[in-house]
Amino acid sequence: MKVVDTGIKDLIIVEPTIFGDERGYFLETYNEQTWKNVLGEIPKFIQDNESMSQKGVLRGLHFQKPPYQQGKLVRVVKGSVLDVAVDLRKNSPTYGQHFKIVLSGDNKTQVYVPGGFAHGFLTLEDNTIFNYKCTNLYNKESEGGLQWNDPELNIDWGEINPLLSEKDKFYEGFISFVTPFT
Repeated sequence: MKVVDTGIKDLIIVEPTIFGDERGYFLETYNEQTWKNVLGEIPKFIQDNESMSQKGVLRGLHFQKPPYQQGKLVRVVKGSVLDVAVDLRKNSPTYGQHFKIVLSGDNKTQVYVPGGFAHGFLTLEDNTIFNYKCTNLYNKESEGGLQWNDPELNIDWGEINPLLSEKDKFYEGFISFVTPFT
């Protein structure tokens, strides 16, 4: 496993070692000891989630407020996404900055998004399967989000007219957002 710095503290790219031959491939998607060696601590993942989406679906930008904030280890099993994380930690030097990367079933790259970030993704192919491990259980009363196309965040999603859930259409803008994260 190779860990790549994103320039935002605690947000990391994980490139697994892939063993392939004429039969197919094998890779390790999570190993507790490897994480301890890399991070010095082991994230305690307690919930796994998976979604399937058609091309052009945008999910996000979502977060869970304390004390239910979630770290997420995200990856694409099939298809591809433009994955985005926004730093919402008010004491962070990168507060309000975002990072984006293309994750796909082909590149098998993963991203660890710690608690205190908003997260979202845009599917780039039909039948994209997105998988993520979470460090906390989902809590409906603690869910929050930001506008995916907020001008203050200035995220370049490309030329799109995304398919959004009803709740994703009406999240607040960053300029009026008061972060609950330190």
